[in-house]
Amino acid sequence: MILKLFRSRPRDAAASALFERVNAAARAPQLYRDGWIVDTVEGRFESLTLHAVLLLRRLRVLPEPAPDLAQEFVDRLFLEIERAFREIGIGDLAVPKRMKAYAKAFYGRAASYDEALADKDDTALRAALERNIGVTGGDAQAELAAYIRAADQHLAGFDFDGLLSSGALFPEPGAVPRGSIHRGSAAPDANPDKEGD
Repeated sequence: MILKLFRSRPRDAAASALFERVNAAARAPQLYRDGWIVDTVEGRFESLTLHAVLLLRRLRVLPEPAPDLAQEFVDRLFLEIERAFREIGIGDLAVPKRMKAYAKAFYGRAASYDEALADKDDTALRAALERNIGVTGGDAQAELAAYIRAADQHLAGFDFDGLLSSGALFPEPGAVPRGSIHRGSAAPDANPDKEGD
């Protein structure tokens, strides 16, 4: 039923609704309270990027019209990021440069998270988290990696109609069992530039 309705309603409305749900998940207080992500403007951008990438991983493997919705979602995401840049005082002349840098970072992170999630242990995933988000070793890094694994598996259970329903797209951060943590070797030193992946 939802699939039939989707054909007759603007895709940008569906993309906007998905963005709001992804943004809400990215702002979950426990992500910041437990030390997984630093509660700064940069940290919130990283959390939004991470959750958006997880949703796109699911959309891209579903049949039509999911790929079209995926592109609409990315367009909406970038529009909201541009709006956020302006709201924090970045001038009109600087916004295009910031958006170009964000686009490069977004697609780099998407590739690195894809590659890391293809591995069975969390060594590569924890390394990506250290490079991109800055969480360095210890329980916080392992717990955030476990949450990402659980979120990826949770999203894999949705068909197209399910993604457009009103249910939660992501599990509660505190609901991931400790036993789901995949132990791997320590992540390498962080890249202070944090560009591209």
